[in-house]
Amino acid sequence: MWIRDKNIDNGRAFDWGNISSDYAKYRDIYPPKFYNKIIDRNLCINGQKILDVGTGSGVLPRNMYKYGGKWVGTDISQNQIAQAKILSGGMNIDYFAIPTENICFPDNSFDVITSCQCFWYFDHKKVSKIFYDILKPNGYLLILYMAWLPFEDKIAGESEKLVLKYNPEWTGAGETMHPIGLPEYYKHLFDIVYTDEYKINVHFTRDSWNGRMKACRGIGAALSDKEIESWETEHKKLLSEIAPVEFDVLHYCAMLELKSKKF
Repeated sequence: MWIRDKNIDNGRAFDWGNISSDYAKYRDIYPPKFYNKIIDRNLCINGQKILDVGTGSGVLPRNMYKYGGKWVGTDISQNQIAQAKILSGGMNIDYFAIPTENICFPDNSFDVITSCQCFWYFDHKKVSKIFYDILKPNGYLLILYMAWLPFEDKIAGESEKLVLKYNPEWTGAGETMHPIGLPEYYKHLFDIVYTDEYKINVHFTRDSWNGRMKACRGIGAALSDKEIESWETEHKKLLSEIAPVEFDVLHYCAMLELKSKKF
């Protein structure tokens, strides 16, 4: 499903479904510390029912399934949900292809709602109220994010420049470590109870880093097949010149934990 938002990539359309196979293969990269930070907050654990909105290929539900929570995942892309179902074989996870703005679970359905790498895509005026209604009293909204640091990591920085060469409208460039911003709509319904930002190294090979970059919004989700092929040829050549066969890329992670207010 093509998405166009004037606040994202200057309105250039993108469709995660176009890159679902690469997304499933190359974007399941969160290190153990990322998940341990969630468990340390007593979230997404046994006895809790969790909704993961914008679940993509189900990375969060699949990797946290072992902690005993009952997961449901939703995503706007049918192709992403198809990948999630394949990769979740043998796990009791329910997946639905539906935009977050249209989810219609009964009130008080979930203990936790998670939003990983996708929070800025939503119509916050609408979904903030939906989240509040479908959470149980004193329920939690957990917003998660991880990004490479192009000004501190040479390989990330050079790869990012090449993305911008092929897609100058891409607004995902130039990340620095910062807290997750919260639209005002949520502040009327939720209290901020915890925030955290930390740096972390993520290990790659040339092939897996090329795949990770290809599966970003600026390339695989937006460009034509011919453009992607040309970018990939140039990117692989770049990596052969600047990167060893295996390497770490410096990232930062951020989390924002909200709790439903009582009225």
